[in-house]
Amino acid sequence: MKKIDKVKVGLGSRSYNILIGSDLLDICGKLIKPITQMGDVLILTENKVPNIYLKKVQRSLTKQKIIHSRIILPSGEKIKSFQYLEKVLDRMLKLKITRQSTVVALGGGAIGDLAGFASSIILRGVNYIQIPTTLLSQVDSSVGGKTGINSRYGKNLVGSFFQPQLVIADISTLKTLPKRQMISGYSEIVKYGIIADRGFFSWLENNGSEVINHNKAKLLRAIKVSCQNKSKIVSADEKEAGIRSLLNLGHTFGHALENYSGYKLLHGEAVSIGMRMAVDLSVNRKFCNLEEANRVKNHLIKIGLPIQPKLKKAAKNALLDIMFRDKKVRNNKINFVLIKKIGDAFLNDKISRKDLEKFITTYL
Repeated sequence: MKKIDKVKVGLGSRSYNILIGSDLLDICGKLIKPITQMGDVLILTENKVPNIYLKKVQRSLTKQKIIHSRIILPSGEKIKSFQYLEKVLDRMLKLKITRQSTVVALGGGAIGDLAGFASSIILRGVNYIQIPTTLLSQVDSSVGGKTGINSRYGKNLVGSFFQPQLVIADISTLKTLPKRQMISGYSEIVKYGIIADRGFFSWLENNGSEVINHNKAKLLRAIKVSCQNKSKIVSADEKEAGIRSLLNLGHTFGHALENYSGYKLLHGEAVSIGMRMAVDLSVNRKFCNLEEANRVKNHLIKIGLPIQPKLKKAAKNALLDIMFRDKKVRNNKINFVLIKKIGDAFLNDKISRKDLEKFITTYL
């Protein structure tokens, strides 16, 4: 039997497991079968997922005598749109999906977000399972039940909280992931250290390069600790009424930069720049000392993540407009995640638009 690490997301009757290991696609049918309850499976995947992974999933389902079909979409952030949501829902209905069906999202964060949202509204909700194939989706987007699509006004502005029944993180799928994607995904790993786990951050300073270079033991540990950190927070605050907001470190700046770039920046790259800006803002507001901020920046640089926003002078107002349309804005105030030190993040909504203008100007 393959060694499988298990992390539980505790949400009462809606609790589920994150299964982490190697070559899990070969046995995913066996892992999925108890959830399907004799219903069929609809696989939603993307064309950049190597065909070998789709075939492994299909073979494993067939071995367990689970009837299945598939929908293959293009890759990338563009599928998180009303256009593709409608296409997916239409295709699901054409395939005669029922409330006994289970949707399986096989791919990166975009396919997981879209599949989860479609599952939450089709027939008023059907079960879904996440099989993330990128580092970022294995440590972040597949866990916690945030689903959704983008709009012209910003990222993830249309969606729902809808928890999966199971997450299967097979690190073998990362072997074919481009290096840029591995490094991008790492930004969500280091985030957990910065917000609440100083010891994990120190471990990453010594082992992060081996994580992105596929050292199996260290990669497994990084994914497991990341999932444990996220599970703990989601279990305490599923719908982001309080502590879960800390997971947005770097995301207020990052989402705006991602949108402004026309999604040429990968999500993890935008978050990396956003985290740098957040720790700079923490220093600017005298919450954090420069030494702690430099530790964060130096580690991001060492890993190969970008930290410098490439902005034109005209970008300031555009970024601010995007930031103030963010779904986390309350009473026209942005709730920033800042830090006092590594491992000690907090929320702050006391920064005015005027002060933000001055702060962003320092990067122009």
